[in-house]
Formats: sequence, structure tokens, C-alpha cells
Amino acid sequence: MSTPELRHESVVVVGAGPCGLAIARQLAHQQDVDALVLDRASAPVSAWRNRYDGFRLNTCGYWSHLPGQPIPRRYGRWPRRDDMVDYFDSYVRRQRLRLGLGVAVTRIDRDDTRWQITTDGQAYTADAVVIATGNYHTPALPAWPGMEGYPGRLLHSADYRNPWPFAGCDVLVAGSGNSAVDVALQLSEGVAGRVRLAVRNPPHLVPRSAAGIPVDAFSTVFSRLPVPVLDRAAALVSRVWFGDLTSKGLPAPRQGIYRALLEDGSIPTLADELVPRIRDGRIEVVAAVESFDAADVVLADGRTVRPDVVIGATGYRHGLEPLVGHLGVLDEEGAPVVNGLPGAAPGLWFAGYEEPLIGPLQSFRLQAGPLAEDVGRFVRARLLR
Repeated sequence: MSTPELRHESVVVVGAGPCGLAIARQLAHQQDVDALVLDRASAPVSAWRNRYDGFRLNTCGYWSHLPGQPIPRRYGRWPRRDDMVDYFDSYVRRQRLRLGLGVAVTRIDRDDTRWQITTDGQAYTADAVVIATGNYHTPALPAWPGMEGYPGRLLHSADYRNPWPFAGCDVLVAGSGNSAVDVALQLSEGVAGRVRLAVRNPPHLVPRSAAGIPVDAFSTVFSRLPVPVLDRAAALVSRVWFGDLTSKGLPAPRQGIYRALLEDGSIPTLADELVPRIRDGRIEVVAAVESFDAADVVLADGRTVRPDVVIGATGYRHGLEPLVGHLGVLDEEGAPVVNGLPGAAPGLWFAGYEEPLIGPLQSFRLQAGPLAEDVGRFVRARLLR
């Protein structure tokens, strides 16, 4: 069997999510580099297309746009899923980005002069590669003991679309992030028979807006404050805004809000609708899931419950090991050792793997220009050799 002919590109961006699109745009418009963006999905920003019904942006749309193209104001402060998909589709068209869709990149290797990109179809070489597959690549459920024998329905929140398949059911949602809260809120709107939220680490609760101003409007200023100051201020705001929820199963977090973000990537949870539901009993907070015992779910405090459905809003894996695990550029948890600048290796960059206080979309916009400049400088230097 003959070896497939290699197609050469100056720059390949792996991942057609918002971060990959932003970098490709800046490469084209600022560095005169026509990058090829490869993605395994059949359409760009596939993670956004697959979000649950009713999803809306958690950061204000006015400043959550990608470089060179604002989000239309008619979408409001917090655009919904379909609004954002329309925006991203328009972005690809108006910015004239070159996409290779339905192409799964399976491995990246380095030879003496360039990068080799193996896919499930056409093989490529490139002078430079930017990997931007994102934090939400592979849904991950914990390896709960006994979960294989659970007779009820067990699914990841990535497979949740709307509450109606669970009408009348006793549902346990495992997690305390924004996805877990959104799912629990939808289920508790008179759809599910009972809704429990299983929480391991109490989340940092924040309002969506304060005095009519979106709370993320303050994030740029907040991020410049010393970590202890920011942690104390956020704890005070949470107590004043939401009160003491210890008796309802949500004590104050032990770790400060910014320290948790820096050290664990823990994003604050929007709680305007959650707290009233907890107080009126429509959502019951319970201890974390420890294991399964046939139809019973064993919680961390020793209590057992018997839900019909368990939905795990338990995060994602980066899924980078098959791609670049052999290159020594990942840490023990499979995350890039270096995100953004400087590059992880000569001609190789990772982008979009942080959890910034200002929100990911604004971060992608701010990161894309400097990273594209570094890529462009590297490519031009190769041409001069």
C-alpha cells in the first residue's frame, strides 16, 4: 500500500473552536499567514452547537467577542446558544477563515525540519502548529465503584439536552459548577419529581449582575488585585448577597475564589436562581457521590439515596495524550505544560487551556494577537533560512 502524499501548510491550527478561530483570524489579518484550521467535527464550534437547550453565555456578550467582530447587540447581554452559533458561523464567513472539517488529527510528530500531522484522511506537514482543542474535548465521569451495576440511567451532562426525558423522575445531579446548576434549575421547574445536587466542594457563588452591571465587568480590575484581597472581598460579597447556606448543605468554601481559580481551575458559580431554589426546597443539596450499590447511590456522608437518574456534570479531559503525549509537552494530568506564550516547543503552541477570571472568550481575543505575532515571526524566520 502506498504512503499518502503529504500536503504542506505554513501553519495548521488544530481545533475550530472559538480560540482556534480567533488565532487563525489574527494570523490572516495581522501576520498575512493563511492558516488551515482542522477539526474532527463537521461544523465549527461543535461544542457550542451541542450545548443543552436554554444555554446562555455566562459572561456579558458586549465584551465576549472574538477579534475583529463584535457580537450583535440584538443578542442581548447574555446571548443564548443559538445566537452564539450564528455569531461563530458569521465569523468564519466574514473573516474568510479556511477550515478543514471532518478531519480528526490523531498524532503530531516532529522531524528535522517541520511538523508532521497525521489525520484519519489527508496527511500534512507544517512549519508551525497551534493546538487549540480546548478544555471541553472529552466528557469524563469519575470511576465510581459499582457504577457498572447501576440499573438506573447514568449520563454525563454533555449528553443532556433538555429536562423533558426526565419528567417525574427522581434525579441526582453530581457537580456544583455552572453546567450542573443549569441542569438542576431546568429539572426543578416542575419537570422532575425530585432534584438533588451532589456537591463535593462548595462552589464560590456569584451574582450574574450587581446594581444592573454584569459582574464580569469588574473582572479585569479584580484580576490585578492581590490574591488575598480578592479572596476576602469575594467572600464578603457572597455572604451579603446570598447569606449563610450552611444549613442547606452549602457552607462557605475553604479556599478563596481567586486562589481556587489559579490552583484548581475552579470557576465561580452563578447563583441568582440557584439559591432561591435551594431555600424553597425545589433543589436539595446533598454530599458528593462516593459509590453505587445496585440501585442505591452512596454519598460521602454515608447516606444512601435511590434516584432514577444520575447526571454527572463532572468535567472533561483534554484528550491530548494520543496527539502529543510522546512529545513531553503535557503535565501529569494531561494538560499543556505551557499555554499561550512562549511556545511549548519550536514551532508548537497551545492556546485556550486556561480558566481565566475574565472569561474564556475575552481571554481568547486578548491572547490571539500576541500568539499570532509569535507564530508569524517564527514562520518568517524559517523562510529566511
